[in-house]
Amino acid sequence: MVGTPGAGMAADIAEQPEVYARLLEPAHVEAVARAAAVIADRRPRHVVLTARGTSDHAALYGAYLTEIRLGLPAGLASPSAVTVYGARPDLSHALVVGVSQSGGSPDLTEVVRVARESGALTLAITNNPDSPLAGAAELSVDVAAGHERAVAATKTYTAELLALLLLVESVRAGGGRPPAELAALPDLAARVLAGTAPEAAAGRYRFAARLVTTGRGYAYATAREAALKLMETSYLPALAFSGADLLHGPLAMTDPDVPVLAVVGSGPGGEAMGDVLARLRERKADVLTVGARGELAVPDVDERLAPLLDILPLQRLALALALARGEDPDAPRGLKKVTSTL
Repeated sequence: MVGTPGAGMAADIAEQPEVYARLLEPAHVEAVARAAAVIADRRPRHVVLTARGTSDHAALYGAYLTEIRLGLPAGLASPSAVTVYGARPDLSHALVVGVSQSGGSPDLTEVVRVARESGALTLAITNNPDSPLAGAAELSVDVAAGHERAVAATKTYTAELLALLLLVESVRAGGGRPPAELAALPDLAARVLAGTAPEAAAGRYRFAARLVTTGRGYAYATAREAALKLMETSYLPALAFSGADLLHGPLAMTDPDVPVLAVVGSGPGGEAMGDVLARLRERKADVLTVGARGELAVPDVDERLAPLLDILPLQRLALALALARGEDPDAPRGLKKVTSTL
């Protein structure tokens, strides 16, 4: 019902299987393949991604994909180095990727413009193909998520993840088609969204004062995005750490009163979380796991696909928790859909 708190976010979340299916349609896959062919032909020596907010977490996922699947060094740019300090880094041998839902953030557009002037191959990944960011880049990929109702991004985030996955796998294939296993994603996402575990878990955190999220490898991006969703919808202070970094000090703050959401896949990243979970159990921390064998269960898939499923129950947890705490996650206080930073 229009005007009902959380109705917009709920509708956005529910549309994600449809968005996956749209991105996997032949016409879109071919458009991504064309961009990938240009990238493969140019053979960049390294990849620099630039983004803000939720898209920054998609870019982090993209950096892991790039290094693991393509063997290229990858990192996230600091837009303020260009826009505030006037730096002009030499990016002549780089692929520079701007990731933005709206494509309207001036600082990201400026980074891409400056990179292109320095000789970089530039690419925009955005939900608005007519945006300034798309116009500044040499190449552009439309994530085709459609209008997002809530301020808190959900379907645009996962659409960015899938667009990056399609791109990297297509570059790996020299501009060819992505793996056939991606075709199962819409049905797998629908299965995840059919469960009720996230809503049942929301009461567990209704009166939490703070929370920690953690994961390793591809799952680290999911942990960071989950923390952001909880902060912007429930105003719950949530700190995200890689599993490795959690052991380097922040573990000391975990105890039975500080809940931990741990994203644990079935690949190398998930296996590396074993020691982290053991240490958390030693501290008697309240741990909720997300993964194929987690309390918030998702289908067992290759670890590089898992972020497209793992985040879904966490989005629903954020929605349910915000409503339980009396908030409207569609319109978080002080936030707007498009944030312009310089």
